[in-house]
Amino acid sequence: MSTLTLENPTSLPLAMTQAAAEIDQALDVLLPVPEGAEARLFESMRYSVIGGGKRLRGFLVLEGARQFGVSRQAALRVACAIEMVHAYSLIHDDLPAMDNDDLRRGKPTNHKAFDEATAILAGDSLQCHAFTVLGEEDTHPDPAVRIELVRMLAKAAGPRGMCGGQMLDMMAEQGKSPQDEAAIGRLQTLKTGKLIEFSAEAGAVLGKANLSQRHALLSYGRDLGAAFQIADDLLDATATAEEAGKATGKDAAMGKATLVSLYGLDRARLQAERLVTQAKGHLDAFGDKAELLKMLANFVIERRS
Repeated sequence: MSTLTLENPTSLPLAMTQAAAEIDQALDVLLPVPEGAEARLFESMRYSVIGGGKRLRGFLVLEGARQFGVSRQAALRVACAIEMVHAYSLIHDDLPAMDNDDLRRGKPTNHKAFDEATAILAGDSLQCHAFTVLGEEDTHPDPAVRIELVRMLAKAAGPRGMCGGQMLDMMAEQGKSPQDEAAIGRLQTLKTGKLIEFSAEAGAVLGKANLSQRHALLSYGRDLGAAFQIADDLLDATATAEEAGKATGKDAAMGKATLVSLYGLDRARLQAERLVTQAKGHLDAFGDKAELLKMLANFVIERRS
């Protein structure tokens, strides 16, 4: 099987555009619309996972895999799996019982485009299908690698990861948990950071990398995820809804504590920049091959959407 290649590996915008197109093509194949009554469910799933977002998590998988010459097919399947889990989380996060948002990626949220029950089922189905994809032999011929990927993603998405972070977020909004620096950092690590950590490390798992290489990518993902969340909070505080593609100013309106509200805009930006510097430092052992990953670290704090 062919290895991951890019026409111009020094251009991050081009690389991300190419990766997003590849991921969408792979998702289109993995999520065909069947005939029959269940077609509406597949349409709802496809509505939220195909053709939207920057594919940051999927791009991390592809670039991590590129460090080890992993096949395009394998890397794309894992990239699709993480994008399915991410899309499921956004569908559920937008529901009235959670954040009650009407806009996501510049278009109506899933429950607005379809209905609440369909949106819930679409999210559930995307999560299930992600693990189906990871568990299939086309993802990797070694069952131990497939099991490791399933274990890692389940842990990152579950009660000690994304779902646990969402619970902490809800408790904080209700005034039932502390909102100091340590508590906010832990909440954001679980809710956002763990899936980014998985995305960064997954390529090394596919490539059967050694522990030091896996740890380097995991550490990169951890610092990148923390910087990403600060940047997201800065966007909520400073960007328009048109720029962000979703409602902004919600954190302040709800009295929700973030590192931006604790630090202020300037100090928060400085902290994000420090995290980006740390993240790039973890990639030194990979040399020039990791240049796009270093560029991506800069991108997460420069973006306006």
